[in-house]
Amino acid sequence: MQKKLRVGILGATGMVGQRFISLLENHPWFEVVTVAASERSAGKTYEAAVGGRWKMTTPMPEAVKKLIVSNVNEVEKVASTVDFVFSAVDMTKDEIRAIEEAYAKTETPVVSNNSAHRWTPDVPMVVPEINADHFEVIKYQKERLGTKRGFIAVKPNCSIQSYAPVLTAWKEFEPYEVVATTYQAISGAGKTFKDWPEMVENIIPYIGGEEEKSEQEPLRIWGHIENGVIVKAEEPKITCQCIRVPVLNGHTAAVFVKFRKQPTKEQLIEKLESFKGFPQEHNLPSAPKQFIQYLTEDNRPQVKLDVDYENGMGISVGRLREDSIYDWKFVGLSHNTVRGAAGGAVLCAESLVEMGYIEAK
Repeated sequence: MQKKLRVGILGATGMVGQRFISLLENHPWFEVVTVAASERSAGKTYEAAVGGRWKMTTPMPEAVKKLIVSNVNEVEKVASTVDFVFSAVDMTKDEIRAIEEAYAKTETPVVSNNSAHRWTPDVPMVVPEINADHFEVIKYQKERLGTKRGFIAVKPNCSIQSYAPVLTAWKEFEPYEVVATTYQAISGAGKTFKDWPEMVENIIPYIGGEEEKSEQEPLRIWGHIENGVIVKAEEPKITCQCIRVPVLNGHTAAVFVKFRKQPTKEQLIEKLESFKGFPQEHNLPSAPKQFIQYLTEDNRPQVKLDVDYENGMGISVGRLREDSIYDWKFVGLSHNTVRGAAGGAVLCAESLVEMGYIEAK
């Protein structure tokens, strides 16, 4: 790429916005030129607007400290400065849907971390290794919006990343019934232990809306395009419980699977280790070289040891064993704010650039 694309981050002061900032430091294709947030942050430098709320373990990049925060609601003004935007705004779902469409209608592609458009029929919801072909629905979305280059694309919920890729790798064995329990980190709620002291040494067996997302979003990812919209898959049927645990980063899933065909353990592991998709085939900058690793030790994957596998963009799987009621069971782990949030969106944007959907204005 000759010249870096100019990127804006909507909702730049929140935790996911900060993760975008840190991941895009020294990115070979993208340069953050605009940061936008609520009216109360607008007009301040990014450093002053964030203040003591910088939640990343790495320091705030020098390149963004002195950027003046724009008002995210001044859509035309923000859009005029960038080639595309990442969206991590903290608003109601209706407000998010409206503002993301408003940016798209300025002919600015929107790659969103938010859930508001995940079920909009002509908006692709993509894990690039699994369903990059769903980006083809963008042409129908542009017809609806009346745009030439503006559109919205989203990534799915962080909770499904530790098991949906695994089930995809095993597709030829026809998984048809899945029981999953996810053990989800507090950063998934945009919190640290300092913000949320009651989570120390605690478990909360409820995360609002999360179980439905965990059960339904994989089916949309495994769906197909028909008459200009995404039609979700019928199987596998998934039932899920989602539990908040005292971990900062890393969502773990304990999963039971029934298959129509009977694979061996060796076949299942081989499919995991050889699984790749569009990002690996095109050697995209943020793509993990090996998307899924299988760990043979009985006590892996562990958050402390494995959450940063492939810079947080890979999935770790272990404890694959036969089950007395289901066929097989395993434990999966993914980094919820890297692969599960900002990093997954960055990989979507890289895929969209590679496919020609995003280019310089």
